[in-house]
Amino acid sequence: MSSSGKRIFLAGILAALGICESAFAQQQDMLRVYMDQARVLKLDRPVSKVIVGNAKVADATVADAKTIVLTGRSFGSTNLVLLDADGNAILDQSILVSIDEANTVRVFRQTERTVLSCTPNCEQHSDTAAAAATAP
Repeated sequence: MSSSGKRIFLAGILAALGICESAFAQQQDMLRVYMDQARVLKLDRPVSKVIVGNAKVADATVADAKTIVLTGRSFGSTNLVLLDADGNAILDQSILVSIDEANTVRVFRQTERTVLSCTPNCEQHSDTAAAAATAP
């Protein structure tokens, strides 16, 4: 490979790393919640309106004027906007809903993937069971 080819190749790798680094930084800024689990958000002032971008991904309920309970519904990302009585944003945050991977095992068989939740016994994860049931 010529020296100019090597430079172009290296520039491509660096650009790809920059994209990956940017995506990683964006994920770090996201509020994370696990699927089928709740997370409590304590606020510094009362909330008047709660808006979830995609209610299929996450759900937010008002426990009291300064407490929101955020529940992960399915894999994906959405956003949460909390407004005060004057319509000012208290919070405008991206949310990432994922599986708690600490106690999971993945089994790959050719093109089929199964995720097992192992706490303490291994059982097929509900998301992969649903996907397998709807597969043609």
